[in-house]
Amino acid sequence: MSITLTPGAPPTVSSDDIDKRIAFLADDQILDVDLSDLTLQNSADANLLYDRIEQMIAATGEPLWFFLINYKGTRIEPGAWFAYTRRGKDLNLAHSMGSVRYDASEDTRLQIERSAGTDNFNPNLFADRDAAIDRLRAMPSKRQTPVVHIPNYTAEEFRGRIRFLESEDIMDVDFSNIVFQHSRDVNDCYDEIDKLVEATGRSWYFLVNYENTRIFSEAWVQYAARGKALNEAFSLGSVRYAPGSETETDIRLRAESGGFRPNIRNTREEALDRIAEMKAEVTEV
Repeated sequence: MSITLTPGAPPTVSSDDIDKRIAFLADDQILDVDLSDLTLQNSADANLLYDRIEQMIAATGEPLWFFLINYKGTRIEPGAWFAYTRRGKDLNLAHSMGSVRYDASEDTRLQIERSAGTDNFNPNLFADRDAAIDRLRAMPSKRQTPVVHIPNYTAEEFRGRIRFLESEDIMDVDFSNIVFQHSRDVNDCYDEIDKLVEATGRSWYFLVNYENTRIFSEAWVQYAARGKALNEAFSLGSVRYAPGSETETDIRLRAESGGFRPNIRNTREEALDRIAEMKAEVTEV
């Protein structure tokens, strides 16, 4: 599924408000998300919500949690629903041992159940918090059984896809035909990129080929986190080209709340033109 996103609408909620709504019940291994009386007006609201949840999970050092969500008085407007469900799917596949929801209004309940029907998950809707917690406590924890992902690529394969065009100040990254199936693939890739970039001791314009690239939902959380860290440390600006509709949609969603321009172009030539524009903008300043 692909959509046309309308960029520019700012979030109507704040990071501080979201942070107050997130708690970790360590004894029960529960991530407690309080969305009561919260209205998500647009996709920027939904993206900001999931950005903060991902960041707070990362800060715990523990990737796996049971999710407890309070939907009392929650409103998810049509403009927020696509981002809310798509980012929620990524978060659940990356970090959830089980999710339970409670106190949903009739409209929200129907939205969740419709989404459950299309995305093949159990909505686990309960009338009250105690029943929801009891359901989570009955679920088996996966923390005692570490997930071991089998790598799909070697370090040499990833290194062979990175070139430095020194005269143009460009790091040329070829992700064409790669499938990032899980976090192991992502970490293996970015471990090699980090080493190569750090060895240069300088920053670069990043030119990224996304032709036929696939990033599974299970990989997106880690992919976004590693990419953001790399860009903050070494990027003079990033331009991406030739993504399929699914990958382009995910990039645009995360850019909306991540404070960066997606800079997506159809072809390599157009992407190089954009980098030239970026260089000119710096010179003008």
